[in-house]
Amino acid sequence: MNLTNCTAPEPSVAHQTKTGTEKMLIAVTLGILTFLTTLLNFAVIAAICTTKKLHQPANYLICSLALTDFLVSTLVMPLSIVYIVMEKWSLGYIICEVWLTVDMTCCTCSILHLCVIALDRYWAITNAIEYARKRTAKRAAVMIAAVWAISVFISMPPLFWRHSYSTNHLTHCIIEHSHIVYTVYSTFGAFYIPLTLILILYYRIYHAAKHLYQKRGSSRHLSNRNTDSQSSFTNCKLSQTFCMSDFSTSDPTMELDKTNVTVRVPPFETVTELSCERQQLSSSRERKAARILGLILGAFVVSWLPFFIKELLVGLQLLTASPEVSDFLTWLGYANSLVNPLLYTSFNEDFKSAFKKLVRSKEHS
Repeated sequence: MNLTNCTAPEPSVAHQTKTGTEKMLIAVTLGILTFLTTLLNFAVIAAICTTKKLHQPANYLICSLALTDFLVSTLVMPLSIVYIVMEKWSLGYIICEVWLTVDMTCCTCSILHLCVIALDRYWAITNAIEYARKRTAKRAAVMIAAVWAISVFISMPPLFWRHSYSTNHLTHCIIEHSHIVYTVYSTFGAFYIPLTLILILYYRIYHAAKHLYQKRGSSRHLSNRNTDSQSSFTNCKLSQTFCMSDFSTSDPTMELDKTNVTVRVPPFETVTELSCERQQLSSSRERKAARILGLILGAFVVSWLPFFIKELLVGLQLLTASPEVSDFLTWLGYANSLVNPLLYTSFNEDFKSAFKKLVRSKEHS
């Protein structure tokens, strides 16, 4: 969502002009962020498209998110750099209209993708058996189509009143805040409602995962109590892993530690020791799930909450944001498109293997 454009000052408002050095530093810094965002999201798309193991409905949602963020980095961010550095809009009325619309649509779509990914994970862990049958490519396509449709409905209304600009002397490409109803509608539809839903879903996901960890640990503990010491010794020597059928194999929030755990249990080991070990393993997995969920939610909130607070206050005429503040919040929001491919893939071994394969194929070519 273009923050600079949303709160850019009217032409009559004077502000300090940036020096040549400042403009160069800004252009280089933002250019690097744009390049990294493009590269990482392209890598995610390429990994999913070229790796058969990643051809799963849950990963189609991640691929669509990466595609949306890729569009932000290629269609929105470069023009924002030009606008910030030049301090005026010189690309004409039509490009301004297209840019503003693409900006709002893609950024809203990126946020809503995080919402449907959370919803998909919630269903996968709380209703695993039934949802496993429903979790198809067609269902993923419907969810993606719904996200894009909602994004378009949120971003389209300004097209009906932006024609008031003089197309002959257009120096600022902005979205007016004179429509308070639209400001409330767009901010709540694009962020506040999705944020609330995401927080609720991940809260329930964490507690459902915690319950499963404890339940599975208890099942193994009871099994150990019902066998003799030699049988217990034999069973515990085997590599133990949690059942993965309840989770998406590409779900970082539910990604369980797939490292084989070999527990050598002497015949005289007490039930108390087994219980302590079970509790430690469960606690470790709970901490890992909480840490990953915290990173995902933290990155999302830090990136977008300041912008939408500012947008709502500006729209309600309770705040006037300076161009510098608006520019900073613009790119803080854009940075979420850089963070998404890292958070939603880096905790998964299948994605790591796919990325390594891409790097090796690039080196060989």
